[in-house]
Amino acid sequence: MITVEKVSKVFKTKAGLVNGVENVSLSINKGEIYGIVGYSGAGKSTLLRCMNILERPTTGKVWIDGVDLLGLSSKELRGARQSIGMIFQGFYLVSSKTVFENVAFALKAAGVPKSKRKNRVLELLELVGLREKANDYPVQLSGGQKQRVSIARALANNPKVLLCDEATSALDPGTTKSILKLLKKINQELGITIVIITHEMEVVKEICNRCAVMQDGRVIEEGSTYEIFANPTEPLTKAFIQTVLSFELPAKLLDNCTGTLMRLQFRGDIAGEAVVSDMLQSFPVRGNILHGKVEYIGETPLGIFIMEMTGERTAIDKAVAYLKERVNQLEVIQHA
Repeated sequence: MITVEKVSKVFKTKAGLVNGVENVSLSINKGEIYGIVGYSGAGKSTLLRCMNILERPTTGKVWIDGVDLLGLSSKELRGARQSIGMIFQGFYLVSSKTVFENVAFALKAAGVPKSKRKNRVLELLELVGLREKANDYPVQLSGGQKQRVSIARALANNPKVLLCDEATSALDPGTTKSILKLLKKINQELGITIVIITHEMEVVKEICNRCAVMQDGRVIEEGSTYEIFANPTEPLTKAFIQTVLSFELPAKLLDNCTGTLMRLQFRGDIAGEAVVSDMLQSFPVRGNILHGKVEYIGETPLGIFIMEMTGERTAIDKAVAYLKERVNQLEVIQHA
């Protein structure tokens, strides 16, 4: 659906040339929700704007649904953009227009006859849960409601792709969850391919099928969201994962540990199995879970636990070997 091939974007500044995006290649499948995560200045928003040629790449190619966007004339590009919806952190609603009029404006701009606009606008407001707000003005809406209007407006012309630039960054956690739930509903019911730019790994965990991590204009890691969470390789990715799966133990607790300390990872179905319980019944050792949780990435569980094991060293070694054969990852943090 979306192919970005060796895209770079160089900006000219008073201080010289600045690489906003550097040699990025991505392939985003039809119907998936794809996340691009990175800190401020990583180049993720610039990359997103290159996808619909709001920023023209310095080098590289961009295809959406088989169309080479950089090969289009200005008129053809305007037409192609009607199949690409976009929502932003700042909502960009017209304060002097009602909710209905804000959504209808997108249809008017696309040349949809007035007679066909009303039903389409009401249909969209129903989809985003705001039909009763049709005659309200933006000032009367909450942040989450404003973003729902923006989403309805972006969907007005039946786009195949929805680009979301930090769409939840200005929202509180509860409202963020409701917007992500709405985006997932839109993806599932309408089959729209969604690309989400964010600096929050929680957003990626909640909704994205696959994701890319950006740093200094480059993609440093990319893959399925589950694999990224389960086995991050880059230091920045690990730092992002820590914001969601924090396993920092207090120094005082570590100082008081007298046994072997280990970190266990259980992936998929094994997360629900009694592996640790079976081990404790099989070997003369004692186990103490110091920290642990099971997170669901999409609908697949990922369990991570930190456990202290005490007993004779020979028995501990056998118990560790037993666990290594049955869990996805086991890291001995410190020995007795």
